[in-house]
Amino acid sequence: MKYAYVPFLLLFACSPSVTKQPVDPNPKPSWMSAKPMADSYFVGIGHAAKTGTNNYVQEAKKSALEDLVSEIKVNISSTSVLTQIDNNKEFRERYEQMIQTTAADEIEEFETVDSWEDDKNYWVYYRLSKMRYREIKEQQKRDAVTLAMDYFTKAKQSERESNPIQALGFYYQGFRAVEKYLAEPITLTFEGKEMILTNEIYASMQKLLDDIQLNATPSQLTLNRRVAQGSQSVMIHATSKSTKKAMADLPLKAAFEKGSGDVFPDYKTTQDGQAKILLTKIGSRELEQSVGVSVNLLAFAGQNPSPIFALISSKMTLPKVSILMAVQRPVVFVTSVEKNFGNPRSTLQITNKIKNFLSTEGFEFTEDKSKAELVMNITSDSEKGAVSGSIYISYVTSVIHVSTAKDNKEIYATTLDRVKGFSLDHERASQEAYTKSLEILEKEKLPELLNAILQ
Repeated sequence: MKYAYVPFLLLFACSPSVTKQPVDPNPKPSWMSAKPMADSYFVGIGHAAKTGTNNYVQEAKKSALEDLVSEIKVNISSTSVLTQIDNNKEFRERYEQMIQTTAADEIEEFETVDSWEDDKNYWVYYRLSKMRYREIKEQQKRDAVTLAMDYFTKAKQSERESNPIQALGFYYQGFRAVEKYLAEPITLTFEGKEMILTNEIYASMQKLLDDIQLNATPSQLTLNRRVAQGSQSVMIHATSKSTKKAMADLPLKAAFEKGSGDVFPDYKTTQDGQAKILLTKIGSRELEQSVGVSVNLLAFAGQNPSPIFALISSKMTLPKVSILMAVQRPVVFVTSVEKNFGNPRSTLQITNKIKNFLSTEGFEFTEDKSKAELVMNITSDSEKGAVSGSIYISYVTSVIHVSTAKDNKEIYATTLDRVKGFSLDHERASQEAYTKSLEILEKEKLPELLNAILQ
C-alpha cells in the first residue's frame, strides 16, 4: 500500500513552479489610450509634463479645456452674414478660430471625470454635457438678441433724427451683443418686416458709411522732405451725400499708402465736419507719395475693439480720400576741410561718407550756396600721439555743423573727439583713426544727423 502513492508524489515533485506577475500600483486608465466616445458629452483630455518649474496641473487643465472646446463646431448657415460678405473659407475659418478661443474662457459646468499622474506627467479628463451646454448657450443667445434689438431700435431712431454718427455707435453695440452668433440666421420681425438681425445690422452700418463723403483740401500738394519747413496743411471735410450737411464727431484715421513717414493717425471732425491732418515727417526718399484718410470704424468700439468686429469691419467699404504728395529733395551746400597733422588730405573720407549717405536718403547737393536750403560744414584733422616701442598713436577729431541757409539757424552739431588709431608710424595710425571715425559715423552719427535734418 505504501508504494501506491509514489508516482503521484514524483509527479508533484516534478511540476514546474508558477511565477506571479507584479501588480502595477499605478495603472494607466483606458481613457489615456483612446479618447472616450460619448454621444451625450463633449470630451477633453489634457496633458502636461512635470518640468520641476511649471504649474503642470494648470497646464493640463488648460490643455483639456482647449481639447474639449475643439469638439464644439461652428455651423455656418448659408444665409448668415458671414456667407453674405465672404466667399472664401479663410475668412470663415478665422471667425471659427476666434469663437473657439473665446469659448475656452466662457465654458461653464464642465466636470473633471478623472486624472492620472506619474513622476514625469500629469493627465486630466474633462467632459461637458451637450444638452446642458445647449441650454446655457440658448439662454445666452436669447439675452444677447434682446440686448441687440434694443440697440438696433435706438440706432434706427437715431437715423430718423438725422444723427448718423450716433446711429453707427448704436449699431456697433448691437453687433457686439450678437457677434458670437454671426454664423446663425437670427430671424426676427421689426416694424412688421421680417429680417435676419446680424445681416440687417451689417447692411445698415454699410449704408450709413456709403452716405459719407470725404474731401481733402488740397488733394495734391508739393512738399519738401523737410516737412517742418513747409507751410501747407491739409484739411479733410466730411459731409453727408444725401443731406449735404457737415458731419461732426466723425472718427478718422490717416496712414501712408505710398512712401513712409510720420502722420498723426487719429482724428475726430469738428462741428463743421473738418479735421486738419498733421504730417510731421517724410521718411521715404520716393518723389511721389500719398497719405490715405478714411473713417475709423474701430473707434466706435472704444479702446479695445473685439477681434471679431475688427475682422468683420475689414470687409466693409469705408469712405476714403487720398492726398497725393510730390516730395522735393532737400538741397545741401557743403564746405569741408580734412587734414593730416595740419596738412590737407587728398581724399575727403568723412565728407564723402556723409554725402553718399544723404544721397541715398534722397538729398541733393549744389555748388551754389544761394540755391541751397541747408549748409553743412565739416572739418577734420589728426594729431600725433605717443609712441610705445614700435607702436605709434594718432588721434582724429571731426566736427560737423548743419544750419539753414536762409537764417543760419543751427539744426545739428556733433564732434567725433580724438578717435584713436594705432599703427607702425603716425601716418598710418592717422589713417586708422580716420577709418574708425567712418565706422562711428555709420553706426551712430549718420542716423542721428538724418533724424535732426528731417524734423
